[in-house]
Parts: sequence; structure tokens; C-alpha cells
Amino acid sequence: MIVVVGIGADGMAGLSEASSSELRRAAVIYGSRRQLDLLDDSVPAERREWPSPLLPALRGLPDEPTDVHVLASGDPLLHGIGGTLIRLFGAESVTVMPHVSAVTLACARMGWSVQDTEVISLVNAAPHTAVRRGGRAIVLSRDAGTPAALADLLTEYGRGDSEFSVLEQLGGPGERCRHSTACGWAAGPPDDVDGINVIAVRYLPDEQMSAALPEDAFSHDGQITKQGIRAVTLSALAPRPGQRLWDVGSGSGSIAVEWARSGKGCSAVAFERDEARRGRIIRNAAAFGADIDVRGAAPEAFAGAAAPSAVFIGGGLTQRGVLEACLENLPSGGRLVANAVTAEAEAVLLQAHSILGGELQRFQHYRGEPLGSFTGWRPALPVTQWAMVKP
Repeated sequence: MIVVVGIGADGMAGLSEASSSELRRAAVIYGSRRQLDLLDDSVPAERREWPSPLLPALRGLPDEPTDVHVLASGDPLLHGIGGTLIRLFGAESVTVMPHVSAVTLACARMGWSVQDTEVISLVNAAPHTAVRRGGRAIVLSRDAGTPAALADLLTEYGRGDSEFSVLEQLGGPGERCRHSTACGWAAGPPDDVDGINVIAVRYLPDEQMSAALPEDAFSHDGQITKQGIRAVTLSALAPRPGQRLWDVGSGSGSIAVEWARSGKGCSAVAFERDEARRGRIIRNAAAFGADIDVRGAAPEAFAGAAAPSAVFIGGGLTQRGVLEACLENLPSGGRLVANAVTAEAEAVLLQAHSILGGELQRFQHYRGEPLGSFTGWRPALPVTQWAMVKP
């Protein structure tokens, strides 16, 4: 049995009697050096610091001759090692004894309801994935430099007025809470931030955005799926939490961004042959906190990319092998959606539909524009859309 015990910054003094007794009976305890140093002399077990890389050491835990104890920070099931161990060995082989989490403590200090607060981990993620355009969140930091990195990004992307609090060593004797704005922190970040910290952010201005963003929300050169077509495309793609999209011929990355912001844990891989457009995709992803891996041209850049749950083809349909490679990489049950605006690309979709079935639609949008002293309807290019689920 693997027993995971959560511990706070207050060490043994903050543990329940059950957790303390569990640690005192342990033969061997694994943890980080910081966590192991929180134990006192009442715990006689052998203490083993985690090696790097960590995963091979985790896989070897069941080989220990006795029960193995693992020390974790706070609640081991909140972005912690407890969830990893359960995924590796199953819930029946892992017992978790949680402590009060840093998220709960931070919400208590801020006066926020936990259920109304987003939790974002930057422990193993890029800082831009914590950028939001409204709401509030507790951000779990990787190290002492995380608050400054996030404050810089929020300021760069127009969120500098966000309320920004850095809470260090929560629950311990060295607890400290400092309150500022993102731009204020970015202008003069303290040089004494503790490595054990979380950030409480109320994102301002709090923009109430529609399900499909307007074109001017993105950096683009005109190569962008228009708002109305983007809405019906996302509907056809039907994203679910935790799924990954391949956005092929990504242009500005607008579909990838919309996918990533559609549900918890959604991510995307954007394929774009033009270097300048790849730069815009990276900027758009950062502006919306989207988890997007930006790569080169399809299908050559497919190699090594994380497998998709769904594929969208917005460009490159007439390139040899692109559609075939997309279908080959799409898993069974995965959804493919492709849009075409040229006759040549439409011909590719018509042929694919005749062979593979699916749903074929054509969309025509008109926009009211001045016509002398009156108003006339100006048509956009019609868009043919093919959607199918791979059997």
C-alpha cells in the first residue's frame, strides 16, 4: 500500500492525530527535501528525497517490501502527487490523507468562496496559461519568480489593473500576504519572494465575451475564420473538457484559441506554414491564456505532435496528403471538420463526403453596409463545411 500524507507549512504541529500516527509508523518516507525537513524526531522512518526525473522512482514504489509513505504539500489530490499515484497504480493501492490545501487557505485569506474561484497550476505550465479576461483565480506558482512573470504578462496584455496578491508560506510561522495590482507588481517586483507561494488574481477589466470572439480580438493579417463561421465551426467540432484539437492551416489561430477556452483542460496544436502567422498565433494564445503548441506546415509537422481528439482543417485542403494524414492521425470516434472557400478545396470535400459520408453544409453570410444614403447587403464568400466522425 502507498500512503500519501499531506503536510502544511506549519509542519507536524498542523497534522491531525491520524496523519501523525501514520508517519510515526512508517518505515520509509519519500518526499522533497523541503517536505522531509518538516518532520521532527518523533518520526523514525528512513527519509528518501525524490530523485530527478521523478516518474521512474514512482514506478518503483510497489517494489518496496513494506508500505511506502509519501509526503506531499497540502491536499495531495489538488494538482498533487496523489492523483499521479492513483493514475499509475489504481485507487485500491493508494491511501490519501489530505491536509488543508494552499487554495483553501488562500481563499480564506482573500474572503473568496472556493467553489467560485478557478484554480490554475503553473507548476508545470507556461505562465501565459494563467492569463484570463475576467473572473478570479488562485494560481499555484512554480517558484519565487512566477508572480513577476505572471504580472508582466497581465500588464503586457492589457490586464495590468488586475488585483494581484502574493501569499507565501500559507499556514506556517513565516506566512506573508502582499497585495498590489499586476502592473504595480511588474513595475517593482520584490526580491524576497518565498519559493512557496500562490497568487490570488481578480482579472480586470472583467470582459464579458461572447461564445465566439469578434475578429478584432485577435492579431491577424486577414487570414482568420470570421466570427459567425467560427461559431458554427466550434459547434460542429463539439469540444469536451480535456480534449485536444489539431488546427491545420491555422492562420491567426482563432479556432485553436476558441477551442482552448471552451472547456477545462482543452488544448490545441496549431499547424501553420507561414512564420509571421505562427508568431501571431503565439501572441493570440498568450493573450487568452490558451494552451496551444504552435508548429510548422502540415503534414510534415505532424510528427511528434500530441495526438488529437479532433481535427479542424481551415487551410491546406488542396495540398497533397494533408486530408489523408489528418484522417490517419484522427483516433476512432474523433471528429474532423473542414472548411473550404475555393472551388478547388470544395471539390476535395465533395469527394471525401461521397466516400466517407458525414455532414455537408454551406454557409452564406451577408453584412449590412452603406450603399449611398441607403444600406445594402454585401455577401461574404460562401463557406462549405464537411464534418464527420471517424468510425
